[in-house]
Amino acid sequence: MIDPYFLQRLRAAVEPRSVIEAPADIEPFLSDCRKLYHGAAAVVLRPADVAEVSTMLALCNEAGIGVVPHGGNTGYCGGSVPDESGNQLVMSLSRLNRIRSVEPLSYAMTVEAGCILATVQEAALAAERYFPLSLAAEGSCQIGGNLSTNAGGTAVLRYGMARELVLGLEVVLADGRVLDMLRSLRKDNTGYDLKSLFIGAEGTLGVITAATLKLFPKAAVRATAYLAIPSLEAAVQLLAALRAASADRLTACEIMGRHALDLVAEHIPGTGDVFDNPHPWYLLVELQSTLATEDLDGVLEGALAAAMERGLVADAIVAKSGAQRAALWRLRETIPEALGVAGAQIKHDVSIPIAAIPDFAATAAHWIHAQMPGARIAPFGHIGDGNLHFNVSQPLDADGADFLRRAPDIEQGVHDIAHRYGGSFSAEHGIGRYKLKELLRYRSANEVDVMRTLKQALDPKGIMNPGKILE
Repeated sequence: MIDPYFLQRLRAAVEPRSVIEAPADIEPFLSDCRKLYHGAAAVVLRPADVAEVSTMLALCNEAGIGVVPHGGNTGYCGGSVPDESGNQLVMSLSRLNRIRSVEPLSYAMTVEAGCILATVQEAALAAERYFPLSLAAEGSCQIGGNLSTNAGGTAVLRYGMARELVLGLEVVLADGRVLDMLRSLRKDNTGYDLKSLFIGAEGTLGVITAATLKLFPKAAVRATAYLAIPSLEAAVQLLAALRAASADRLTACEIMGRHALDLVAEHIPGTGDVFDNPHPWYLLVELQSTLATEDLDGVLEGALAAAMERGLVADAIVAKSGAQRAALWRLRETIPEALGVAGAQIKHDVSIPIAAIPDFAATAAHWIHAQMPGARIAPFGHIGDGNLHFNVSQPLDADGADFLRRAPDIEQGVHDIAHRYGGSFSAEHGIGRYKLKELLRYRSANEVDVMRTLKQALDPKGIMNPGKILE
C-alpha cells in the first residue's frame, strides 16, 4: 500500500480539493466504460492547473508511485483504469477545462486537456470556425483523452485523425518538468517533432495538459444521403466515385451491415428501416462546403444517379431537412448502444487498406462461422478511412458467458486475418490494457524496442500509466 507519509506530503503540496479520498468519490474512477476492468486507488488527484500537475508528478516520481491519467473514461481498452494493487493513483484532468484562446485569423485555438470535445466544437463554431473531430462520445469525452488515444471518428476521411489536428502541446513529464510546445505555427522545422510522441501514447510518456488545435472554415452547406448498397465491393467503388464527383468534398462515409441495423431497429426507440425492402449493406455519406451558394444536393444526387446506373446503389434517400439529416445519423450513431443491450459481443477495431475491405470481410466472416456456427456479424464503421468495427454477436441459442470465453481466440483470428491483408488490429481505440499482447504480436521487434527506449528515456521509473501499451 502507499506510504501514509507520502500522502501527507501530497496533501500539503496542493489545495485540499485537488485530492479526493472518500471511497464513494473514488469509485467512479476505478472502472472503464465497458466494465472490463476494476482497479483500486488510495486517492484520486484532481489538479487545478498545470503547476499542480507538475507538483503531483514530481512527488510521485520521487516516490516511484504510478499515475494513471483519466479523461472522460470513454475508451474501450481500459487505458484509464488503475491496476488492482492499490499502489497507483488516478489523475483526473477534469478541472483543467478552460478554452485558453481562439485565434480565428490563425485558424487555431488553445484548450486545456479536460475540455469536453463538444465544448471545443462549440467554441470553434462561436468564432465562425470548425473543429472536425467528431465521435459518438463527444458529449462526455475530453480532448486530452482524444489526443492521448489519437482518436478517429467520422471525419477522418477528409480531416485526418487527432494527430493531424494538433499544432502544439503542453505536456508535463514524469519528473514534473513542463514542455511548453503550445505554438500555432503551421511551419516549424526545428528538430524533432516532440509533440507527436505524446499523441497516441495513452499517458505513458507524460500528461497532456493543453493543446493548440487546427481549425477550419465553418461548413455553410451539407448534403447527406442514406444508401442501400448491394455489396462491399460496390461500397468501395462508390466511395472512390463520390470523392471524384464531389471535388473531394466527401467528409463522411459510414458503412453499416444489415445485422447492425436490425439491432438498432429492435433496441432503439423511434428507429427502423427507411427503405421498403432490406439490403445487405448501407452507407451514410455526407458532403460539406464552405460556399453557401453551392448546390451540394445537386452534386450528390447527380453522383448517385450515375452510381445507380452502374449498379453500385440499390436505393437512396437524400436528407431534405436538418431533422431528417439528424434522424439518418441517429441510425449510425446508436449502433454501439444497440449492440450493448443486444447480448454478448466480441468487438474488433481493425483498419484495412480500403481496396482490401471486401476480401477481408468475406474471409473473416467465413472463418468466424467455421469457428462459431450461428454467430451473427454486425460490422459497421468508417469505410472512408478503412476502419471497420467488425463486431460478432453471440448465437441466438448461446450462453453469453460461454460465448465471451472464446473472445481471445476469435479476436486473435480476426486480427491475424487483418494483418494478412496489410491491416492493423487497432484503428482508433488504442492499446490500453486490453491489447497489450496484440501489440507485441504484430509490431516488429525493432519497433517495440524503440518504443521501450523512448519510455525509458522519458519515464525511467515507469510511473506513467503503468501496464498500458507496453508491459
